[in-house]
Amino acid sequence: MKGSSLTLKRGTLVKNIRLTNSAGEIEGRAGGSTMVLKTEFLKKA
Repeated sequence: MKGSSLTLKRGTLVKNIRLTNSAGEIEGRAGGSTMVLKTEFLKKA
């Protein structure tokens, strides 16, 4: 991930998902920290 020391790999589970003001981003908890993720790289499981 850009701007973070944490590397998320394919298949990483994201919990506590919340919507943000931007339609293309969500906020979620992955790898022990809260981060903003772009929806174009996510897949609903």
